Amino acid sequence: MAIAIYADVPGQTREGYEETIRVLGDLLKGAPGFIMHYGHPIEGGWRVVEVWESAKDAAEWFAKYVRPNLPADIKPERHVQELHTLILR
Repeated sequence: MAIAIYADVPGQTREGYEETIRVLGDLLKGAPGFIMHYGHPIEGGWRVVEVWESAKDAAEWFAKYVRPNLPADIKPERHVQELHTLILR
């Protein structure tokens, strides 16, 4: 079953998030195992939520594309949850 990842990103700004999406968004759409992504502001930072076919796919993507593009002071607090149900339109 699919997994959901949510990451609270303290210190992330709208501009920083939008730049990350500008650089990685099209690559993300074609990533093996990727299902969906959304992000929104939270107090003191940003929250990113993604759904992937597997934790392995998500971890490999994060390590290869996201981590190297984050500023050194931005440290996402990532949480993984195996999903029981996923309904898509």
